[in-house]
Amino acid sequence: MNRQHKLLGVGIAGTVIAALCCFTPALVILLGVVGLSGWLGYLDYALLPALAFFIGLTAYALYRNREDQQQPDCCSPNQQNGTNK
Repeated sequence: MNRQHKLLGVGIAGTVIAALCCFTPALVILLGVVGLSGWLGYLDYALLPALAFFIGLTAYALYRNREDQQQPDCCSPNQQNGTNK
């Protein structure tokens, strides 16, 4: 697995986790059970920027993946001096 695929996987996983925490009461219930319900007021300050970061990371990974797929064959590392190896 190359670097762009790993970056895309991290971006998608982070986006899904941040979205679940933002739009469902899962984190509210978890913090209430653990006794940290006082932190609920600060969740938006952490979760919304995290969601924006992971969406941006996913978009960047998709852009890099598309850019790598559009490279012409003449520039591949397997070709040297005009001959295929």
